[in-house]
Order: sequence, then C-alpha cells, then structure tokens
Amino acid sequence: MTASGEPDVRLAEVFGEVARSLLTERDVEQTLAKIIQLAVETIEPCEHAGIDIIGRRTIRPVVQSDETASDFGRIQVAVDEGPCLDAIREQEVFVTGRLSHERRWPAFSARAHEETGIQSVAAFRLFADEETMGALNLYSTEADAFDEHDIAVGSVFAAHAAVALTSAREREHLEEALQTRDLIGRAKGILMARQTITDDQAFDLLRRASQRLNVKLRDVAGEVIATRLPAERKPLAAVQRRPGGLDGEGDS
Repeated sequence: MTASGEPDVRLAEVFGEVARSLLTERDVEQTLAKIIQLAVETIEPCEHAGIDIIGRRTIRPVVQSDETASDFGRIQVAVDEGPCLDAIREQEVFVTGRLSHERRWPAFSARAHEETGIQSVAAFRLFADEETMGALNLYSTEADAFDEHDIAVGSVFAAHAAVALTSAREREHLEEALQTRDLIGRAKGILMARQTITDDQAFDLLRRASQRLNVKLRDVAGEVIATRLPAERKPLAAVQRRPGGLDGEGDS
C-alpha cells in the first residue's frame, strides 16, 4: 500500500458501489455480474471470475465474467469435481496455485488447465446463517497468483454476493406470498358468490380440497379462478370430484 492509502480508498469505493447495487438493483443476476466485474477489476491477479449457485438438484454456474470462466465452470460440472464445488460441499475456501499439478481433482485439474489456461483458483463459499448458497470463484493464468490480501478481499466480495442472493430469495418469498394471498382472496370471493357462504367457509373448502387432493392451496385457488374466466372453462377437479361442491358439500 502506498503512503497515501490509495488502495484502501479504492477498495472502500468499490465496496460502496457494491452496497449501492444491493440496494437499488432488483435483478440478482445483474448484481452478481457487477460483483464479479468489480472483483476482476480490483483484485490485481484476478483475470476471470464466476459465481455458482446451488439449484434444486445440482450446482450450476449462474454468472461468469467471460468465456474462459464459463468453460472452467462447465468442465467442473461435467466431471463433478473441482475447487469451486469443494468450496460449496466442504464449506471452506479452496485455493490452488498450480492447477496443472493439482492432485486433489484428478479428473478435472489437467483438463481444466489445458482447455482454459487457468493455473490459480480461489473459491469462496457463499453462505448466510450457515446455509450454503454457492461459491464465488476467482481465476488467474499465473501460478501462485493469489496472496493472503487477495483472499481477504475476495472474502468480502463473497460476503456481498451472499447478501445479494439472500435478499433475492427474500424478495421472491415475499412476492410469492403476496401472489398466493391474492389468489386465495379471489377464489374465496368466487366461492362466496357461487355458494352463498361466508369468508371462513370458503377458505375451509379450499383448505380441505388442498389436503384431500394433496396439492398446494394456491393451486386449488388458481383452478377455482380459472373456471370463472371466459377463456378457461375447464372444470375444477376438486369441484367435479363429488356432486354438490368443492368438497362434496351442497350449497349453504
């Protein structure tokens, strides 16, 4: 660091930019793309970067700085081993400085180096409240490229990426909850008008149909609404299952 403290000032500016992005950007992939862009620009040895996240059934690359990073991630997924996957599975930071000689991932190391030219990798687990969500991965074609300072800075970028993913999940859950509430409210209104029943009785019909048919309450509500729309006149399975109503009951 110079006497003027310029590197520290630059880092403060960068992390301020990331924080603003977390507050203003609703598209999580745009935020993650911004994070890896700033990581490449800020961490001197870092030439490429990417973020992998845990999906429902697999780990998948979600944002990459360029084609080299994409190829690296693709090879890892194909052979199902590598530093980025281990950072997720073993919940640690994984660093290698000579991928071409790395023995921890025999099916991956030589192939990844030959196809991408990458030698050094620093992979950081993305987590919040002990829940692992993915990994931030930094790459360099130079051997032994990342020092302790680079790892420390990378860890801060990883923390910001984890916050972005957590915020995105919370927004998704909130939006889904609001949509579900709206669907159920509309379905209750339809049943109340159709069967001359109370709000509580309409909700009870929806709830029991959901339990009996083993489908989500919002899906039952969606079917009730669909039977009332001009373009969708398909009968609701729960209504048609028994004569007399949604749950085998007659009109009140």
